[in-house]
Amino acid sequence: MVTMLRARLSTRYYESFLRQTSGIVCVRPPGHAIVRLGLHTSIAKSLEHAALQAAELGANTFQIFSASPRQWKASPLGAQAVVLLNRAREKHDLTPLVIHDNYLINLASAEPAVRKKSIEAFRGEIERAIAIGAEYLVAHPGNYKGQTVEQGIFAFLEGVGEASRGLKFGKLMLLAECTVGAGAQIGGRFEELNAIREFAPRFIDLPVGFCLDTCHLLASGYDVATAAGLTKTVAAAERILGWEHVRVIHANDSKAPLGSHIDRHEQIGKGYIGLDGFRRILAHPKLRNKAFILETPVEEDGDDQKNLDTLKQLCRKPRTTTTRSS
Repeated sequence: MVTMLRARLSTRYYESFLRQTSGIVCVRPPGHAIVRLGLHTSIAKSLEHAALQAAELGANTFQIFSASPRQWKASPLGAQAVVLLNRAREKHDLTPLVIHDNYLINLASAEPAVRKKSIEAFRGEIERAIAIGAEYLVAHPGNYKGQTVEQGIFAFLEGVGEASRGLKFGKLMLLAECTVGAGAQIGGRFEELNAIREFAPRFIDLPVGFCLDTCHLLASGYDVATAAGLTKTVAAAERILGWEHVRVIHANDSKAPLGSHIDRHEQIGKGYIGLDGFRRILAHPKLRNKAFILETPVEEDGDDQKNLDTLKQLCRKPRTTTTRSS
């Protein structure tokens, strides 16, 4: 099985996307289409407040952490809190609801103590996502330090399998998120993400899809900032991942340039993707039906509103600006 996986991850697959061309023309969404634009909101006050905050800012989808993202232990969810959350979601048409997993979790780790804590914490993530009624649980595949990437992918899947054993998932889908591919990170190449989904049925019953982050794509070497680069990247994702399996796009500009392998999110239009880059992304026929969720930095009050408004404007306005140069 490792040999099969290694073949999937051959560099010839990765390099081939650079040679792909496509005649796809970016077009605007038709007037009747519902574009899902949202952002990450805080549950510090309550689950309901996270939904109401998204609605107040003008979002129709949102993402949350279901517990503190930097602690292993999580507080239990109250039944009434979940009722109020879902009432707010229904009232304001907030769908899908995306949960992002804990930053401490590393299911690919070969270190026994970290692995044990990660599996326990990830089971909690799944249980809370099911209880809340979330459509998607986004997870970073992890860091395979001290192993091969193939071993790391199998360790991730085995960890998810152990964490999810015996649970009924309902509508929940696990989304493996692309990464910048720094060091021993899994997910910097589409082939690695595809391998997770391809081999998942051997380890887990939880459905698996993908979350693509625009900042991570650029930093890992996929040029989503230029028209030609976006065409090649979209074609590669179609061929390797299948766009039907990509459910969420994290909309983040990048403070670091193409291929830097540096994960630093930036305000929309102020980074190396730029306003024109996001206009093309939002208008692309393969992408416009995905849920776009902001994870941009909040450096001053109103930044979330500004970034969400910018995405909305880019969905409909003609070209006016250029991409930041390196």
